[in-house]
Amino acid sequence: MAWSDRAKELAISKPLFLMIYAAVIIGMMVSAFYVISAVFSGSNFASMSSSTGVDVVDVTTGAGTPPLDQPSGSSNGLLGSKAPVSSSLTQNKTLKPIWKLPPAGSKMPPLETFRLTREIVELRVKDNVIVVTFGNFAFMDFILTWVKHLSDMGVDNLLVGAMDTKLLEALYWKGVPVFDMGSQMSTVDVGWGSPTFHKMGREKVILINALLPFGFEVLMCDTDMVWLKNPLPYLARFPEADLLTSTDLVSPTVADDRLEDWKQAGAAYNIGIFHWRPTESSIKLAKEWKEMLIADEKIWDQNGFNDLVRKQLGPSVDEESGLVYAYDGSLKLGLLPASIFCSGHTFFVQAMYQQLKLEPYAVHTTFQYAGTDGKRNRLREAMVFYDPPEYYDTPGGFLAFKPNIPKSLLFDGIHNVDSHFALVNHQIKQIRTALAIASLLNRTLVMPPLWCRLDRLWFGHPGILAGSLTRQPFICPLDHVFEINALLREFPEEELGPRIDFREYTFLDNPSLPQQVKQSWLQVNLCQPGSAGFEISNHTDPGTKILKFPKRSTEEMFKAVFSPFKDIKVIEFSSMQDAFQGFSDKTREERFRKRVKRYTGIWCCVENKTPGHIYYDIYWDEKPGWKPVTPQTPEEDHPPF
Repeated sequence: MAWSDRAKELAISKPLFLMIYAAVIIGMMVSAFYVISAVFSGSNFASMSSSTGVDVVDVTTGAGTPPLDQPSGSSNGLLGSKAPVSSSLTQNKTLKPIWKLPPAGSKMPPLETFRLTREIVELRVKDNVIVVTFGNFAFMDFILTWVKHLSDMGVDNLLVGAMDTKLLEALYWKGVPVFDMGSQMSTVDVGWGSPTFHKMGREKVILINALLPFGFEVLMCDTDMVWLKNPLPYLARFPEADLLTSTDLVSPTVADDRLEDWKQAGAAYNIGIFHWRPTESSIKLAKEWKEMLIADEKIWDQNGFNDLVRKQLGPSVDEESGLVYAYDGSLKLGLLPASIFCSGHTFFVQAMYQQLKLEPYAVHTTFQYAGTDGKRNRLREAMVFYDPPEYYDTPGGFLAFKPNIPKSLLFDGIHNVDSHFALVNHQIKQIRTALAIASLLNRTLVMPPLWCRLDRLWFGHPGILAGSLTRQPFICPLDHVFEINALLREFPEEELGPRIDFREYTFLDNPSLPQQVKQSWLQVNLCQPGSAGFEISNHTDPGTKILKFPKRSTEEMFKAVFSPFKDIKVIEFSSMQDAFQGFSDKTREERFRKRVKRYTGIWCCVENKTPGHIYYDIYWDEKPGWKPVTPQTPEEDHPPF
């Protein structure tokens, strides 16, 4: 009876068993189909990328992310939900090499090929991280520098957003992974603070909102920064962080490589370097930030970011990580240490990383003057900017000199406005002479290191910022004293004489300086008139010569003596003090004076004075009783020309 009942149950359940079995078999077949399809479609996708030279495309439909200007509440619903998690199968793939040029004879793919999609990003992702910058053609050299630093350190999971077609095409032909931001922006330098500058800031926020829903971590960077060390291992130390951001701190709150102490970090959070993880909290913040900026075009993107993130600040997430709850109370925020994720002040003025014996990860060219020209010169001074070979071997060669600075001007007395100007003016006079000789010999002047006793800022201060690690004296950036954009500007020669090119003070130490320049060197030692005449002898270094040359020489003497050395790449004077009497041609002398008067800037600023700035004067020594004072009347408030 029991057996009979069991047989009946089996008979009844057999069809059900067969149905389940069949469903399992069918499911396995369907799964296998999708796996095979994914493999072959990925293969075809990679093949398409290889054949076209483009890192990304869905050439059939262009399906992917919504356009960058699509409202955040679009129908895909991604911005309001948890970000998708990327498949681990895509994380360990070998990425297409940076700088791999498109095939010879190939044509530029259609513009829609470069439209931002999840697929274009996924092709460059590694360990679920993508490193991104963006810009227009005016920043082409900054972008190439940014890419080269990363690729040299083995970071190839990067993408560049092109805000104009000219940049997109240029990067494509150089083998740089690029996508079209659809911004249709001008190709020229827009200038800090301009309406177009603020538009670029909004494009950044829109871009972050487009990227985060793809489910990848985004390290977003401005183009005016340089990576000095692979930051990804450092960022990975804080896996719980929703957002890690740089700051404008000038006083360190930690002396090692921990995150800054959020309780002591009162400076603005700087959005030139920040790392986003695709969490609900960060996506919510990005969306609200975007909506804020779209609703009010007067809000600066960085101010808006700070206002939102600081709506709630605290408590600490835990006792060890340095993270803090911010924004809506759920966002876990970390502040990158200013000593190693450096601003223009902590790197170029304080050299904070050196004093704390740390290795910097990045430098962002903030706290500087003269706009884009000033940024470029600062990076060149630090020898981290990549220039083409012709920059290091220009026609006409180079002129250099060893500055003469008495120890008393550097160290004696207190550091104040008077002692600062005494030091700087002593150097300005030597540079003025060097500019004249460079103009006379048609050579490019290599600027000397410039020593300052006081910092330069935009507001009144006691000489250096309280709490900073600024040493006195210090080698200050050239833009602290000289107007870089005026040095580079194309003035009319009939009015201001010929242009005088210059190079940064570290130029001759740059590893990119070619051997043919290093080995073609003439050392000029100034001597008193009447001493032993011109004496040329081979130096111990191959290809180097030494020339004795009298002080206070005339224009004719310079031309006669140095014309045989026109093919020498570098002429270096032992000093510029009393080296040149001046131009014999009075018209040329006058034009030269008009030109170089425009080269010096201001020091800023005396505390509790309006205005508080003081103008440098390159001909200060020709004005008896000259003193560094602020303009006393509106009529006096102008440069010395």
